[in-house]
Amino acid sequence: MSVDLERASRAIAEFLSALGHDPSREPELEGTPERVARAFAEELLAGAAVDLGALVRESLSAALTISVRQPVVVKGLRVVTVCPHHLMPALGEASVAYLPGEHLIGIGAVARVVRAAAARLTLQEQIGPEVLGALVEHAQVELAACRITLRHSCLSARGAREHAAEVETWCVRGGRSMPRASIGSDDRAVQALLQTLR
Repeated sequence: MSVDLERASRAIAEFLSALGHDPSREPELEGTPERVARAFAEELLAGAAVDLGALVRESLSAALTISVRQPVVVKGLRVVTVCPHHLMPALGEASVAYLPGEHLIGIGAVARVVRAAAARLTLQEQIGPEVLGALVEHAQVELAACRITLRHSCLSARGAREHAAEVETWCVRGGRSMPRASIGSDDRAVQALLQTLR
């Protein structure tokens, strides 16, 4: 994905000018267009250029030899995403749980997959499915679940101005032995995995 920082900086300067704030005349705005462009390109939207599948594949362990597979749960993962409707950030955390297939996934890789899936122009509801899709497709996990809780600045700083509101989403995916169509809210395996995220 190609990023043109100079063009983005000019666009931010024009945006500010159109709103009555001229970066060339207001000292506190000096360098702001460049800083904003870099923040979006290098941090807030950097995940758009990341291959989630590659992150997973690079971290896989050797084939497991244990016969009983236990859930792996990673909690408290930092999430920063940008709402595509208002270009405002949402911040919070995610928890991911999975039942391994033939391999374990590096714990750091789980965190990197969450971070990259979130650092895009995306809806909160799309982050969990992206994360779990990468785990199921590239690590062949048996079952995976993701819980994301975010505070959206587009909900707190404008519109409804609900400063304490949190939005929570859940996502569950099954692997080859438990396809999505067979997963129901009453399945014991699903309930057990979801319980680890509470």
